[in-house]
Amino acid sequence: MASAKILEQKKQIVDEIINKLKNSESVIIFQYQGLTVEELSSLRRELKNVDSDIKVYKNTLLKRAADELKINLDEFLEGPNAILFGKTLLEPIKVISEFTKKHDKLNIRVGVISGNVADLSVINEYASIPSREGLLTMLAGGMMQYVKDLAISLNLYAEQKEGKE
Repeated sequence: MASAKILEQKKQIVDEIINKLKNSESVIIFQYQGLTVEELSSLRRELKNVDSDIKVYKNTLLKRAADELKINLDEFLEGPNAILFGKTLLEPIKVISEFTKKHDKLNIRVGVISGNVADLSVINEYASIPSREGLLTMLAGGMMQYVKDLAISLNLYAEQKEGKE
């Protein structure tokens, strides 16, 4: 039987996981076996730039935390897993997806996006969305076309009026 001290430590870890799951917009569970320490450190640095971090917890403790939040992750909690906790929605997903393309040993298993379980296809859809800056550029470009058309129309109208007088 585990001592009271060990049980209390496990309860604190479960509470920590619950807190991280609640406060994260995007959570990605992935397998990292086969990555070198340098590659994993590189991933951690990239994720730190987008206000995200990686933790490794025992699957049993992660399962307890997920069960308490009524998130079903049972089929994905086998073998060594790492968990990415992202405070924002898109940036961490983009970083880990790009990293996966360069390092085939990293395997994304499942995600929890805004409290809902998301499979790999949903994660890939989120990864394909342009960044905020890219979306703003696309919006500005679209709006500029209307302004340009209006300017041409007004110029033609002005030239037409000058020609009649």
